[in-house]
Amino acid sequence: MRLLLVIVIVTLWPALARAAEDEPALSKKAAFLKDKDDRENQHALRVPHAGAPDKILTLHNMWTSESLPVTLGDRMETTRFDALTRCHYTNQATVMDQRLYETILRAADKFKASYIEIVSGFRAPKYQLMLRKKGHEVARDSEHPRGHAVDFRIPNVPTKILLRYVRSLRLGGVGYYPESKFVHCDVGRVRFWKGH
Repeated sequence: MRLLLVIVIVTLWPALARAAEDEPALSKKAAFLKDKDDRENQHALRVPHAGAPDKILTLHNMWTSESLPVTLGDRMETTRFDALTRCHYTNQATVMDQRLYETILRAADKFKASYIEIVSGFRAPKYQLMLRKKGHEVARDSEHPRGHAVDFRIPNVPTKILLRYVRSLRLGGVGYYPESKFVHCDVGRVRFWKGH
């Protein structure tokens, strides 16, 4: 095997030496440009468009200032939604009920919205208790610490209109907060209330 290798090197060496003398070494840029010139002209093929482009929706958590772009019509891995709706006080996340995510997408589609603000998602039990002790408007048996509730608003959609739509879905509890301008949606028993 070594003998064969030596014969090949001895045989090809003069030709390689002459080629090296004839052509100076090219820089990376020059080699790229030479390769580009040597290639045949190729044109990009146009792919026929199969319908309207997918609409992008931005979900924005108003407490953490984080945003999550979502393509309407695609099934998103809900772990990203779980992370976005985590407790801003403890930074804990939980597995949110998938129906909440679907409700938000349906509302965005209904109102042709491209932006939705998440006011509250998961609340760690510790944070929930603290809010109750400070006299905030939170229920003793809230669905938030279970990952079964989300509070949200759609800019430029009156809260009362959003409320009517979410109530029509009959998913679970729906709370109306006209002063804070958001709607509470949960997957518990069907019930309605008005807060501040």
